[in-house]
Amino acid sequence: MNLLRFKVLIEWDTEDNVWVTYVPDLDWLSTYGDTREEALERTREAILGYLEAAEKENLPLPTSQHVPELVEIEVTAP
Repeated sequence: MNLLRFKVLIEWDTEDNVWVTYVPDLDWLSTYGDTREEALERTREAILGYLEAAEKENLPLPTSQHVPELVEIEVTAP
């Protein structure tokens, strides 16, 4: 079995009071959880489901290793 690694973006959603995750390399697959740990565990499960569905449908696994970048910009507010 191959060990695959995926970059996961995780952030706190202040409106829903949950942690939200995104997996850029898997079409921005997203899930959430009440705690960081729960959100990351659900992300692992979602990734496995994605990979199983891709295998079942004979779809290629993503080859790009998209690395999201968080940048800060300044703007002058009106």
